Amino acid sequence: MISDKRTYKVWLIRPLLMLLVGFSLLFSDEIRWLAVGDLHNWYSSVGCEIEVGRTGATADQLDGFRYPAMFLDQDLQAAKGFWLGSKDYQDPLSGASYPAKVVVAGPRKVSEASAWMPVEFKLVAKKTHPLVLVDGVIGTELEFLDKVDEIDPSIPADRMFYNKVQTSMGVEMQRKIYAFINTFHQNYFIHEYTLTNNGICDKDGNVKHSNTLKDFYAYWQMRTGFNREACAYGRNYMPQNATWGRNTVNDAMGVNGTATYDPNDKMNPFRAVYSWGGKHSGVSGDNGIGGAWLTGDGHLMSVAFVGNMVLHADKAPDDASDDLNQPMTTTWISSDLPVTNYENDQFNTNMMLGQYERMKWGHANPTQAADLGYDWANLDPGAITYADQWNVEYPGSAGGFSMSMGFGPYQLAPNQSINIVWAEAAAGLSRAESYRIGAEYKSGAINEATKDMLVYTGRDSLIKTFWNIYENYQSGYTLPTPPEAPAEFIVASGGDRVVLSWKNNAESSPGFKGYKLYRARNDRYDSTYVLVADIKKNELEIDADGRNYFEDKQPQRGFDYFYYIIAYDDGSNDPEGRILYSSKFYTLTSEPAYLRRMPGNVLEEIRIVPNPYHIRAQNLQYGKDAASANRIMFLNLPPKCTIKIYTERGDLVKTLEHTDNSGDESWNSLTESRQTVVSGVYIAYFETPEGESIYKKFIVVR
Repeated sequence: MISDKRTYKVWLIRPLLMLLVGFSLLFSDEIRWLAVGDLHNWYSSVGCEIEVGRTGATADQLDGFRYPAMFLDQDLQAAKGFWLGSKDYQDPLSGASYPAKVVVAGPRKVSEASAWMPVEFKLVAKKTHPLVLVDGVIGTELEFLDKVDEIDPSIPADRMFYNKVQTSMGVEMQRKIYAFINTFHQNYFIHEYTLTNNGICDKDGNVKHSNTLKDFYAYWQMRTGFNREACAYGRNYMPQNATWGRNTVNDAMGVNGTATYDPNDKMNPFRAVYSWGGKHSGVSGDNGIGGAWLTGDGHLMSVAFVGNMVLHADKAPDDASDDLNQPMTTTWISSDLPVTNYENDQFNTNMMLGQYERMKWGHANPTQAADLGYDWANLDPGAITYADQWNVEYPGSAGGFSMSMGFGPYQLAPNQSINIVWAEAAAGLSRAESYRIGAEYKSGAINEATKDMLVYTGRDSLIKTFWNIYENYQSGYTLPTPPEAPAEFIVASGGDRVVLSWKNNAESSPGFKGYKLYRARNDRYDSTYVLVADIKKNELEIDADGRNYFEDKQPQRGFDYFYYIIAYDDGSNDPEGRILYSSKFYTLTSEPAYLRRMPGNVLEEIRIVPNPYHIRAQNLQYGKDAASANRIMFLNLPPKCTIKIYTERGDLVKTLEHTDNSGDESWNSLTESRQTVVSGVYIAYFETPEGESIYKKFIVVR
């Protein structure tokens, strides 16, 4: 599940992070998610998504920017920072003059009360997400993530965040963040910023200035880690410092007006900064590229490329044409420098001078990637050095390096504004390719260099995404519309089948052709979703309530099943004739369906399966995935009963309340203290509300 239902093991934590929980409690910003496409991220009302800013927990140091979001622990976001700066500033708050004034949101600290003060924050949708029920209960995470404040069919995207923040520098920040559900545009968000010198410096609007902001800069930092699955709070395969991005590699393209916007140019087609997971000397038996899980099934865990692409930057407050020389700064910055750390103070002259210098730093030459040996025109994996050992002598390098973009200098007179538009995106090898390549690498079918080169094709995927973004922006956000998702999707577990029904509203969409229904077994995050049915519009079956329905007769007893349904068209809506699908996240079930046996009538017929439970026979039982590896089923139960499980010597291990009127109940082999039971003989005691009871024995072999 997305959100706070996950549990994590905490291993080694940098002492620096021990402060994070403390500072995170200093503010109480609002959080909203964009979670209707393949990329999911949370956003803060304070105007920037700082390190552990959503939960304050060190285990959430990689939190957000999840891609592909269908799978568990795909978080790539470590921290963001957003700074505004100007020189020769007369401050009405302190009465002092500063050679440089900088107000800071992130990467680790922000003052919501006195520096970045939220004014408005809302999530707007074209349409609300569907109702999804599994056995009568809400069965979609969108019920908790997609907290829509307003419905507006006229917005240019499927979801839009609107956020207004007043800063203590007298600049009002407005941002709109767009998310799209078009099949080929789900892996990026477009940000539109308007920065206005309105002169208001406090929350109540009582302190104002009439300054022209001289040499004004807007500056963003982005630090990524690749990724949570591979790192300490996932499978704990990559070294701890990969979690905060010590082996992250940063690069830039199209700087100083060199972007060509040429489809044949693979070096500098756009203005962009981007990052990926580089070599790590601390990985045993591998160089860390791709994060191959060699102690497991071999699949590649760290294959994403993440980038920020510039779409527009005003030349001046009175010239809205696009300045192709912006951003003026594209460089890396150490994550543990004092100017990025905890001592941020908007009245500290030396601190602000250091921050302002970073904002107008210019372009890294060479870039971090080039210094590590990356030559994209003639890539040689053997010539690339270890990213975690790069610039170790540089101050603050232990925390890894962030990529940054700085726009300016602008001369911003009272009530003047500038507009900046950029997009953030993620791309890379597909999940299926990550498993295939990883398995081949682990088996020795391909060598390390071949594996690395395949991972590096993620850069090509990112550039392809940049083209999608560019064309969408240039069109004025006029993407072809996919068919609607069913407004209701109902999943009902039965005794020998699972019945799925849905509303037919999608069938009025232009070019509608049919539905595809998918199913996963046991673990919806790591299981493959298989196509259950491809139902054309002339093959639909209608139930008594006028809904489409399908009976899935393939499920087996004892397993959990998850579903989603998508509507698709005939290709007539897309200029290239590509088939468009509704977003799977609209109907993706988060609650399991499972076959429900009719309740038994005779306690003597209760069965315990498997018996004995043998850990080496998991594949012959209910599978080896996390959801079912330790499952033991109690079958032929009465409609309601209490099940108490004891050790052979009579110690109570677990109490289960069976209340759903079926004949089945499952147990995950955990005790009341959340410990997995050890090998031994166990006794299950069954008692009905009427006082009937029986004892049954079973064996666990570990």
